[in-house]
Amino acid sequence: MVFRGTITDAPDFNPSADAETLYNAMKGIGSDKEAILDLVTSRSNAQRQEIIAAYKCSFGKDLIDDLKYELTGKFERLIVSLMRTPPYHDAKEIHDAVKGAGTNEKCLIEILASRNSKQMHDMVAAYKDAYGRDMEEDIITDTSGHFKKMLIVLLQGTRDESGVVDADLVEQDAKDLYAAGEEQWGTDEAKFIMILGNRSVTHLRMVFDAYEKIAEMSIEDSIKNELSGDFERLMLAVAQCIRSVPMFFAKRLYKSMKGLGTADNTLIRIMISRSETDMLDIRECFRLQYEKSLYNMIVDDTSGDYKRTLLNLCGGDDDLAGEFFPEAAQMAYKMWELSAMTKVQLRPTVRPAPNFDPAADAQALRKAMKGFGTDEDAIIDIVARRSNAQRQEIRQSFKSLLGRDLIKDLKSELSKNLERLIIGLMLTPAEFDAKMMQKAMEGAGTDEHALIEILATRSNEQIHAMNAAYRNAYKKSLEEAIQSDTSGHFCRILVSLVQGAREEGPADLERADADAQELANACNADSDDMEMKFMSILCTRSFSHLRKVFQEFVRYTNKDIEQIIKKEMSGDVKNAFYAIVRSVKNQPSYFADRLYKAMKGLGTDDRALIRIMVSRCEIDLFNIRKEFKETHDVSLHEFIQDGGVSIALCGGLWVSDYCTAV
Repeated sequence: MVFRGTITDAPDFNPSADAETLYNAMKGIGSDKEAILDLVTSRSNAQRQEIIAAYKCSFGKDLIDDLKYELTGKFERLIVSLMRTPPYHDAKEIHDAVKGAGTNEKCLIEILASRNSKQMHDMVAAYKDAYGRDMEEDIITDTSGHFKKMLIVLLQGTRDESGVVDADLVEQDAKDLYAAGEEQWGTDEAKFIMILGNRSVTHLRMVFDAYEKIAEMSIEDSIKNELSGDFERLMLAVAQCIRSVPMFFAKRLYKSMKGLGTADNTLIRIMISRSETDMLDIRECFRLQYEKSLYNMIVDDTSGDYKRTLLNLCGGDDDLAGEFFPEAAQMAYKMWELSAMTKVQLRPTVRPAPNFDPAADAQALRKAMKGFGTDEDAIIDIVARRSNAQRQEIRQSFKSLLGRDLIKDLKSELSKNLERLIIGLMLTPAEFDAKMMQKAMEGAGTDEHALIEILATRSNEQIHAMNAAYRNAYKKSLEEAIQSDTSGHFCRILVSLVQGAREEGPADLERADADAQELANACNADSDDMEMKFMSILCTRSFSHLRKVFQEFVRYTNKDIEQIIKKEMSGDVKNAFYAIVRSVKNQPSYFADRLYKAMKGLGTDDRALIRIMVSRCEIDLFNIRKEFKETHDVSLHEFIQDGGVSIALCGGLWVSDYCTAV
């Protein structure tokens, strides 16, 4: 096994001298924290154990007890944890996760999904020694269901590590997993547990490749479709660790630091446990996934001696290197390959209502708006639970039966964001998109993000319908409006997209290779030529074709197309190309990110929130929810409620209900 840690054995090591240095650093009033952190983070764990023994021999005291006494807070947790051996550190984390009233399922998942058989056996023995208890019994007591069963399977440490692969068994396992999930109604969870819990890493990687050919989707997507709750999160973690343990930890580190607070226990646990094994690989994966170095993320999110210690464990700033790591480039190539192979099943949250009666709905809506006051709940209950096609029938019935315009009546009765939301739902998708484009351009400022979001994600058919709706509503062409409100290369990109002339169909492999070479060559041209060449390919080729182009681009440049766009371009041009690439790679993930940005921070971009919820609810909002939960570790429903957005939108919980309706 090749170790790619940032912490290695210190040369010319003298445990007695180090013990004396630490003793002097804690002697007297106050502590020399810098001396402590510099010494501890420049020694391997094995050397730290020798220092502990030397400290007791020289001074008759327990080094860990002294460190606990002298240090405080997160810095104390970090330094003391570094002094424990890996098995005892893991054992303590598991013990802390299951003791007391609640259970830290995320900690259990992270440790048990990522450790090899030897690490598992050593951890179990350390747990028994430290706490006089059986780890398996404690986990059984504290968990339940399929989640518990999979944890216990992993805890046995019996995963095949021989490296021998039986090709026939690979095919059989792939077929069995498909039969256990996607092929049938319901899920055979036991089959998932048996295969993912016992087969070797090499074997499972081949199973995953075979599975994608059978199911036309990744094993991860199937797990999201078939499983739920902590069991889903555990199986996803196992699958991610089979793919790449460093990428799994890169994602965990990012989630521990993003947003307003920091999950310090997670951050400490990972930085300690991986510092001597694969921290260099984790750094590469982190930069690949988030276009930012782990080092700079730690700088931005922590402070003081705690920060300095973490940075020493991190070992360096990859942003200074300026180049894309070859190992990470290979992973990027594989990610585009998976994206190209995966056939995503789009799942809406709003479907046609059964036993639909447009006349009855029209009468009910009129009743809700008659007299003094408005029955907003009744309006919400009807509009939120009908498909758009059904809402159009209600509009027609309202006019036929009552001689009134439903949309005008709704506008007069509702106000603010609830009015925007309900009216948005009552418009046809083409009318709604046209209105959103107009709103993005009217007045003094321009909402470039809205223009990009709509034009980068709509099909040719949707764009043509939107163009017709725009001309009908505003008596001019959408192209003319864009040209009068934007300029330069950004204007050209939008005009190209608004033609609705993107090619359709599968990738042309030979042409994709040529396109990738052209994009690679354009990276060496001046900015104007580079942007024009990117536009000529990104705005005209089919998404299937672009996936192959972006994959081959990695091979030619050793860099990912997203990183090039972020590094070499700026402003609205950068945002437009980046949106296209993200949409090509994973459109639900792109929308999940847009929703997160609309709600994070102090204010809420209500227009963006309404636009996405309305436009995607009958297409892929369920997929977006899944991506949101995986990326941000909180459900979209919870995020809307926690941010108070549902109250701001409609004085109740309707938007949250709408998000979760199936």
